[in-house]
Amino acid sequence: MANHKSAEKRDRQSKIRRLRNRMNKSAMKTAVREVEIALAAGSEEQAKTALQTAIPVIYKTATKGAIHKKNAARKVSRLTKRVNKMQPLA
Repeated sequence: MANHKSAEKRDRQSKIRRLRNRMNKSAMKTAVREVEIALAAGSEEQAKTALQTAIPVIYKTATKGAIHKKNAARKVSRLTKRVNKMQPLA
């Protein structure tokens, strides 16, 4: 346990930040999971709409600092590639 006033404040801040990061990561994982469920179901339209809602959530998580911005870009890129593979060639 912290003994100094500044260390106690740092402990309080880190607990709040941990919970905030956890909340953001959880929302991101849920959005990604919805895309993956739509992909598994084979529903192209549902996958597209889920992807369109997931992309801002992923980038917002990176903006908040819960994940790195390149990690967010990689997740978006891979999800987009998987959704685009579902589409029949025109």
